[in-house]
Amino acid sequence: MKNKKKQTASRQYTIIALLAALLGFIATGLIAVVKGVIAFGLYTVQFPERLNNALWISVGVMVIGLASYAILEPGKIQHFFTGRQARYGGNTIITVLAFLGILIVGNVLAYQNPRPLLDLTEEQANTLAPEMLTAIETLPEPIHATAFFSQNQGTESAEKLLSNLKANSSGRFDYEFLDPDRNPALVQELGITGDGKVLLTMGERTEIAASATEDEILRAMIRLINPEERVVYFLTGHGESGTDQANEDNTAFTRAKTTLESKNYVIRTLNLLAENEVPEDADLIIIGGPAQPVTANEVRLLRNYLNGGGSIFVMENPVPLTDFGDSPDPLADMLLDDWGISLNSDVVIDLENADPGIAVGAYYDSVHPITRKMNALVTFFPLTRSLSLVNTVENVQVFPLIQTTERSWGETDITNPGFDEGVEVPGPMILLAAGENTSTGGRVVVFGTSQFASDQYFDSYGNGDLFANSVDWAAEQENLTNITPKQSIARTFLPASQGRILFLMFISACAIPGIFLALGIYTWVIRRRQG
Repeated sequence: MKNKKKQTASRQYTIIALLAALLGFIATGLIAVVKGVIAFGLYTVQFPERLNNALWISVGVMVIGLASYAILEPGKIQHFFTGRQARYGGNTIITVLAFLGILIVGNVLAYQNPRPLLDLTEEQANTLAPEMLTAIETLPEPIHATAFFSQNQGTESAEKLLSNLKANSSGRFDYEFLDPDRNPALVQELGITGDGKVLLTMGERTEIAASATEDEILRAMIRLINPEERVVYFLTGHGESGTDQANEDNTAFTRAKTTLESKNYVIRTLNLLAENEVPEDADLIIIGGPAQPVTANEVRLLRNYLNGGGSIFVMENPVPLTDFGDSPDPLADMLLDDWGISLNSDVVIDLENADPGIAVGAYYDSVHPITRKMNALVTFFPLTRSLSLVNTVENVQVFPLIQTTERSWGETDITNPGFDEGVEVPGPMILLAAGENTSTGGRVVVFGTSQFASDQYFDSYGNGDLFANSVDWAAEQENLTNITPKQSIARTFLPASQGRILFLMFISACAIPGIFLALGIYTWVIRRRQG
């Protein structure tokens, strides 16, 4: 009788141990699913460390339950490992273990030797931007990134980006994560404020990215590549569009200014009529669409500046769009006499475009730094005049960088448009020219329109890249061409409701596998009853 009571008590404990192991197994599976959802960025939790603790507790309960069962029922355990089912399942267990071993070894090797993976997403969301890849290639020294993330801040997206950078860097980029709450002295010493910052270190120089996003890390990387501030002046006093405030017709240069500032340029304005001298710190002077002609005295100052190795960036609109009238244009005369670049008195008509008044860049110089990587981008030039290279000046090299197709011409009478053979020049028409004086080091970049860089058109396809590349080359910052940060575009992948997301994940990760598991258990029970 006593033995029977002992067996009954033992069986009760056995059932409790099995239930504990089962509950631990279910809890472990559910928590693992939730962590998978978080890893994909589809769900967030306020205290991720609590989820980790719950995972370890559930695993512990499962292990303790199984161990208790083994202690209470040693005979059944022995039979399980030596009986007919064990013999039949031996090969299966060996196969599963081998498969798991291959997975573990493969993942370890992949982690230790990261390589770029094939991106099958529709918008190439997992592929680094060309600007970032170019910046990595331009790095003079390797960069080490330290991401400061506390336990309250999810690291999944940052880990994904940083590992992608490492995989595409050929050893030029490495990273680590540190908890700022556990390293307060280091955080204070490095000047890290707030959570989620990334410290980039290259040699003895450091820069802080405000967040672990591709555009912020690219901006910090550019500041490392170009540590010295370069000063760019926008000429004023002739009705040029401003740089500080957008206007109703979107002709301002606010987007151009913010883009240059993101590349570590300092943007200032210059009124030569009032100051009567070019500042000594000027690396480049931009003349953006003057409504009135630049005066002869200003041109004299600009010529002296160029002869001393300075650079100017000229964007002169067609005469009918200005208040020039019949007044002389000393700036155009200087470009013709000193550089051999003629600003023609016409408006380009381009039949390749649905709007013939907007010329399309068709042919690019594939060698010059400004246009070397522009062939894959379309550029638009609204109401532009054409340029001509009319003579050769000693020590001056001039390049026609962008041209239209043959289906264009320079219209000289916009009140009566139409190609007049023998009077008007047929395409291809030159839209951009750049020149360098090999003796003085002076550089010029000339466009026949300022509207291509205005707020209205700056973000149209390759216009912003072309403007930034032109500034980089003119300011002798060729290492910065083609690595201009882009504005971030918000994209939505799944519905915002976290409940919906969890429901879909439960169906795909729990319900469907659970059905197959239940069918497997049912089949096993039936076969066991049948002997």
